[in-house]
Amino acid sequence: MGVAKITRPTGTASRLWTILMLSKILETCEAALEDVKDGATIMISGFGRAGLPSQLIDALVAQGARDLTIISNNSGSDDSGFGALIRQKRVRKLICSFPRLAGATLFDAAYRAGEVELEVVPQGTLAERIRAAGAGIGGFYTPTAYGTRLAEGKESRKIGGENYVFELPLKADFALVKAYRADRWGNMTYRMSGRNFGPVMVSAATTAVAQVSEIVPLGALDPEAVVTPGIFVQRVVQVSSIPASRVEA
Repeated sequence: MGVAKITRPTGTASRLWTILMLSKILETCEAALEDVKDGATIMISGFGRAGLPSQLIDALVAQGARDLTIISNNSGSDDSGFGALIRQKRVRKLICSFPRLAGATLFDAAYRAGEVELEVVPQGTLAERIRAAGAGIGGFYTPTAYGTRLAEGKESRKIGGENYVFELPLKADFALVKAYRADRWGNMTYRMSGRNFGPVMVSAATTAVAQVSEIVPLGALDPEAVVTPGIFVQRVVQVSSIPASRVEA
């Protein structure tokens, strides 16, 4: 007997075929980041070590792109995160809430030497600026930072007797995030505090790349439990072994 040949359908059936066969899974973190270009803007999730995509960051370090703008909650530490990018003078600008942390001496020294620009954004404002980009909102007013140096040069107005500052959305070329489980369409769930900035970052980036602990079959994720729908995710890499020093609480 001959072997049955599977022929791709045409028309509407072809579009359905494409959706059903779609897989966003890549074999390695290096393959997921090979097209990062010099001058790219990159969002990196994480609150401390929780939700930090360590293997993707290591791949970005090895990839070699320079003149980067990094958007993250903090500046990373010297022995993990994107400290190596700062050490190699590959970060042009950092946009974050907490630039000075215990163990973040590399960034501190680079900033004082004028080697890296810094934009400090209050944490809630940072999350909302990222969310606004993902939602297609052109900006928003917030009372946070009104009357401080962080509001200098920004539009302000009084609304309902309160003073507000206008903040612009934050977009990125790439978002590097850590999730817990994903299917091959990119639908994802997170583990406890590891969720933090991941959901808003993937919606605000042109290319969202997720490292996950487990890839499950289609239909295995409860739709009610999916935090990030696959429409926001372009690439998924399974990272099965995480160094003990990087296991989040």
